[in-house]
Amino acid sequence: MPTAILWLRQDLRVSDHRALLAAVSEGPVIPVYILDDERPGARAIGSAQRWWLHHSLAALDNSLRKRGSRLLLRRGPAPAVLERVLDEAGSGTIHATRCYEPWWKLCDAEVANRFDLRLHDGNYLAPPASIVNAEGNRYRVFTPWYRALRERMPPAFPFPAPEHIPAPAAWPASDTLDAWGLLPTRPDWSGGFAAWQPGEKGAWRALRTWLPDARSYNRQRDFPSLPATSRLSPHLHFGEISPGAIWHAIGETQDAGAEAFRSELGWREHGINLLDQMPAYGERNGRAVFDAFSWRDGPEADRDFDAWTRGRTGYPVVDAGMRELWRTGWMHNRVRMVVASFLVKHLLIDWRRGERWFWDTLLDADLGSNAMNWQYVAGTGVDAPVFSRIMSPLLQSERFAMGDYVRDHVPELAHLSDAEITAAHDRDACVAGYPSQIVGHRSARARALDAWGELRSRG
Repeated sequence: MPTAILWLRQDLRVSDHRALLAAVSEGPVIPVYILDDERPGARAIGSAQRWWLHHSLAALDNSLRKRGSRLLLRRGPAPAVLERVLDEAGSGTIHATRCYEPWWKLCDAEVANRFDLRLHDGNYLAPPASIVNAEGNRYRVFTPWYRALRERMPPAFPFPAPEHIPAPAAWPASDTLDAWGLLPTRPDWSGGFAAWQPGEKGAWRALRTWLPDARSYNRQRDFPSLPATSRLSPHLHFGEISPGAIWHAIGETQDAGAEAFRSELGWREHGINLLDQMPAYGERNGRAVFDAFSWRDGPEADRDFDAWTRGRTGYPVVDAGMRELWRTGWMHNRVRMVVASFLVKHLLIDWRRGERWFWDTLLDADLGSNAMNWQYVAGTGVDAPVFSRIMSPLLQSERFAMGDYVRDHVPELAHLSDAEITAAHDRDACVAGYPSQIVGHRSARARALDAWGELRSRG
């Protein structure tokens, strides 16, 4: 029987994997992962995700070997690499899970024009283009889009992993994972990543750990000191677990906690819905009026941006979030909103600079989610609040009890009380080793509103 190629990208699992099952149904299978840094261009995965990818691929190879198969590794432009693998294996069919990032859509079109490429769904609750209104038009606003998605739920039950994956008579040569140099060495800055377990087993472990807290998710998810969030986002991005499997693990209970989490799954999918309609959403304002906005640039803005990236702004919550990101590759969702708002509105720095920093440092960096969330906070998106909505770090710290969170990530302030940490958002903390505020909240707010007023006056 002819050997099928399973082209893996952001679907690094063996369960609920429609492309894998389709390939297995045809006979022998060669699972291949191609490290293609050429197609994404400036969107090649960042340093943090390369660490994750190394461990995820190792876990997937182990899982495949238990089923009589293995993972073939190749590096280079995907179409050319696939052509070589097809030739070496005497294959004719490629199975893959559909991706929606603009570079993968272009790549898929090229591959399909040259070879027998069969794309399968499975990384989203529903194909983005399938969610339409009564007139057949696509949504760009979350609430009606999510309402239409809910009408399609629940998703199909997840498929079990195949017990055996038939192997080819001979295997093409493979790169070694270590030769790719995905792990940091000089220096090795990944020590704070030790709490993560990349791979399919790690995804299911994270889900099982979080499920008992699902009922309180709606009440506690905005408090970064509480273990309320699922921490599934990197696993979802790399496709180590499907959103459909998570949906069914939660069950169809109607409690507020479960429904709030389902809505977050929907929010993630809304990001890919927007990206599928607007491929340049990661670089281009959703609202064209912001193309004329007076973002700060030059040496002073660069200095402020550097302070923001290093967690040295003088605002405890902002600094805690940025340090958590650098140390662990992740940041609590509520804090992501605070630090993004601070960069865009307190510092008047273009949201695209922040989005690119997140792209390189987040383990869960996902173009659809990243672009949507940054444009939402900045007010530039097609489905975003007005720019004049400016988050106060002081009020956020007080409302969501962020004292313990700050003490965990900013050791200079570990001896301060909750009240003192909250107050430090309104004035300098005056603590040895901790920086003064790079800008005052009131003056920053006034500057942002002036810039917004100037833009509006232009019509």
